[in-house]
Amino acid sequence: MNRILFLSIFVGLTATTLHLPAAPQGTKGVEEFDPQAFPGKVVDDVVVPVPSEVFSVLDKLGEPNWRTELRKQELPTTSDRTKLSLLFGYTVAEGFVAVQAEDKEAVKDLGRDVISLAKSLGLSKSVLPHAQSILDAADKSNWSAIRKEFDQTQKTVRDTMEQMKDMDLSQCVSLGGWLRGTASVTSVVKKSFSADRAELLNQPMLVEHFVGKIEGMPAGTREHDVMRSIRKGLGSVLQQMEGAVDGFSKDAVSEIGKTCDGLLAEILAKK
Repeated sequence: MNRILFLSIFVGLTATTLHLPAAPQGTKGVEEFDPQAFPGKVVDDVVVPVPSEVFSVLDKLGEPNWRTELRKQELPTTSDRTKLSLLFGYTVAEGFVAVQAEDKEAVKDLGRDVISLAKSLGLSKSVLPHAQSILDAADKSNWSAIRKEFDQTQKTVRDTMEQMKDMDLSQCVSLGGWLRGTASVTSVVKKSFSADRAELLNQPMLVEHFVGKIEGMPAGTREHDVMRSIRKGLGSVLQQMEGAVDGFSKDAVSEIGKTCDGLLAEILAKK
């Protein structure tokens, strides 16, 4: 398997958990990260890691102010299942940021958003137990339990969609989460830039994987306005990654973040 450094923060394909100790601010935790040993699921020769595992890696980057990374956005009302699936991935990703920030009220709000989106997708029966567990754990500030439930929530939704033959929507959940996670981490890296930290964004194989999945979607999903924008945006992100032969510059990190932020704005647009 080719060696790459991964960051796909919120793509829940398995449920194993890796516990890594947090390194003090300024340490070179990234240099100690061995992508070959990173748990996850192999999809088309690309390791797609589990949200909780990636946060364990991010823990090694020090202690950024995760509260400043939270985005308290009102979700648009829509019956568009493609957009709902992207929003679901986004919301789970935001949930992980809220857990990192240890913001109890944000976690509760996002748990309620998860319930609302699951109802709109016709998946409330599968998701409600996880969402209720998130709300209960938030009352107790049980952050490890909340991480686990957010992880399981996304996995349950993906598995259920795949059982319903909605493979394209399952990929949309992953994409929504990946975009939100990448936007968050580019923000954190920019605020305390180093080449080692920026290298976490070096994941061209994973971006190519997503591009391939979009190209293989049914025309109705592939030609959706937001999905067309995501496909174009991923092409721009891939160019930045392939151009970082000698490592990422701060400007390159900024450009990746801007692209992700722009795509998230389209996902969250009230239209």
